Amino acid sequence: MTDLKDHLHHYLQIQRTSLRLKLDGLSEYDARLPRTPTGTNLLGLYKHAGACELGYFGETFGRPSELPLPWDRPGVTPEDNTDLFAVEDESMGEVIEWTEACFVHADATISALPLETEGSVPWWPEGTIVTLGRILVHMIQEEARHAGHADILREQIDDAVGWRGAGDNLPDWGPGRWSEYHARLTAIAESRRQGRIEAWT
Repeated sequence: MTDLKDHLHHYLQIQRTSLRLKLDGLSEYDARLPRTPTGTNLLGLYKHAGACELGYFGETFGRPSELPLPWDRPGVTPEDNTDLFAVEDESMGEVIEWTEACFVHADATISALPLETEGSVPWWPEGTIVTLGRILVHMIQEEARHAGHADILREQIDDAVGWRGAGDNLPDWGPGRWSEYHARLTAIAESRRQGRIEAWT
């Protein structure tokens, strides 16, 4: 019977895979381009997941890695947000390779330690004690949130949608049916704005 740690690890791996697949088929330009006023971009989301896992499953449990963190570069600090985008001299391939190496390090920590293993997150309030189980849950919700961001960004680029593959968790509708659906939702929103439908109570 699969134990709780295996279940949690599996859900974390699902979020990683979801983020990675949103990069498939994209040019460096499309992967890097910021698509919100705060700079959210697909390659940066994947890089951020790697940086988070490297920290939370490394230093937190006394298992540092030889992999450099984004803010280890000379003259860079965490406030530069370099974990959220590929800098000028990083290629998309290099970022993907580094991120996947971070996941390998995290997997080794998860495999080696019981869920109740205690650690301390250096960037949380001093004295906060965490367990591997808590950090697994924390990282699942962190990456699931970013996977949702990635879903929306990728759809804006080329209409590619789906959880793990093309449309694998959506109704099997053609473009015409989706257009009708979009028009219906738009009409409902417009009617609310015009006050033609009473709000649900």
